[in-house]
Amino acid sequence: MSRRRVQLTAVVAVMGLLGVAAAAVAGGGGNRNVREHLTGYAETPLALSTSGFGDFKAKVRDDRIEYKLTFGQLEGDVTQAHIHFGSESQSGGISAFLCNQTNPAAPAGTPACATAPDLRSGTVEGTIEPSDVVGPAGQGIDPGQYGELLRAIRAGATYANVHSSKYPGGEVRAQLEGHHH
Repeated sequence: MSRRRVQLTAVVAVMGLLGVAAAAVAGGGGNRNVREHLTGYAETPLALSTSGFGDFKAKVRDDRIEYKLTFGQLEGDVTQAHIHFGSESQSGGISAFLCNQTNPAAPAGTPACATAPDLRSGTVEGTIEPSDVVGPAGQGIDPGQYGELLRAIRAGATYANVHSSKYPGGEVRAQLEGHHH
């Protein structure tokens, strides 16, 4: 074998190892903490100017997501909140419920978003386990496919969204950009 071919083979081998290492970091396991601020400006397909706001904090683990969602000053009564599967400029399907006020399709055990008489602000804490993943099957995540949801979160392809009676498609939203810890 020529010396040049040996060098090229070595370069290709190193590049291959770097690619494997990068893929392991990008999609790998480990814990991740998420802290995001929800606003109407992040809504799609159109940004909203609303007094509503929210904060979403989560500890993303290989077997569960422990979260706390706080929201306030919504312009409509809260109806539900979810983690959706979608990139920054997309509206995507529901992957998991964070809380529910009005949707009969919410899984049993989903916490209420708020309590009367104030249905425009609230704080909800909960845990999403693999059995809580509801989809979206049409986008390639079947019910219970927690690993698929984790990969989407790690890729920055999920968002938290709080829906209200005034803005049924979502009043405040934030892309989940998790950071390794």
